[in-house]
Amino acid sequence: MYVSIIFANRITKQYPDTMIFTVKQIASFVGGEVVGNENAEIYTFAKIEEGVPGALSFLANPKYTDYIYTTRSSAVLVNRDFTPEKEIETTLIKVDNAYESLAKLMTMYEASKPKKQGISSLASIAPTAKIGNNCYIAPFAVIGDGCEIGDNCYIHNGVSVGDGVRIGNNCIIYANVSVYNDCRIGNNCILHSGCVIGADGFGFAPTADGYEKIPQMGIVVIEDNVEVGANTCIDCATMGATTIHSGVKLDNLIQIAHNCEIGSHTAMAAQVAVAGTTKMGEWCICGGQAGISGHSIIGDRTTIGPQCGTIGNRKGGERLLGSPAMDAKEYIRATAYLKRLPELEKKIKELTRELETLKNK
Repeated sequence: MYVSIIFANRITKQYPDTMIFTVKQIASFVGGEVVGNENAEIYTFAKIEEGVPGALSFLANPKYTDYIYTTRSSAVLVNRDFTPEKEIETTLIKVDNAYESLAKLMTMYEASKPKKQGISSLASIAPTAKIGNNCYIAPFAVIGDGCEIGDNCYIHNGVSVGDGVRIGNNCIIYANVSVYNDCRIGNNCILHSGCVIGADGFGFAPTADGYEKIPQMGIVVIEDNVEVGANTCIDCATMGATTIHSGVKLDNLIQIAHNCEIGSHTAMAAQVAVAGTTKMGEWCICGGQAGISGHSIIGDRTTIGPQCGTIGNRKGGERLLGSPAMDAKEYIRATAYLKRLPELEKKIKELTRELETLKNK
């Protein structure tokens, strides 16, 4: 609760002009039905268990149902089929999908905050660079020769944009991101702090004297509506391009190697590693710490579980677990047998002794 109180106070102090919405306005925006005080005022968000007056919370997971009877939030988004078992003090906003409605509202709320504009005198921008309209470039950002940056972009402190880079409209590049020469970034992309776009791929040729570096001459192409997490690395191609197609969502600490191609709307959790020249289809999901071997082709809508290791091609539409990867149902059955191995070993030894006894008779 204290966290939410501090957050609410910070919001009102830092953004005194922040818009305040009534429950009725919010319900109208998300197509919801109000049960309670439609005139209650909302100006921030809070988890349902840490609610404060003026906050909007949501209930989508049944595990948190008990909190709806005690929350101090002024309103709570719930699914239309929610029926309280006892009296509720907070106002309910019933919607088709509470989680989706929350995301929609948070996007609207974020857009209402004041936005920085202008180019800092402490930024280093090459004379040949082209900067679009309504951009913000923070102190100590470096924009190289021949760069083109679209409209409404936010480039934060310490960002390094190499020569010849092209960045589309409405992009946010957070502090200390590095974008190497000639890379391409589409519209509506978000690059979080510390990510590296276009570093050399891991290419070395073994010789009698050791390893000789193979020049990496390609680039990285990131299409529209892609989000790249903090400290994620996307290596440039040896030749051609490493391509991240539209709508891809990458978590923190992910490694995408040289010449990979990641299909549209694929999502990867933290610490996934994709080896070189792998082609992954559309709408795939990779759990945390999953690994994909090099030169693989992964079909559309493949789900690769956490810590799963895939070797070779996959046809698509599969759910994989384990290392090496296998069908999820088979893996679950195999895991069940693993727990019984000591018992099975004991039985085998008993049967072996009985068999030896019968042989000796």
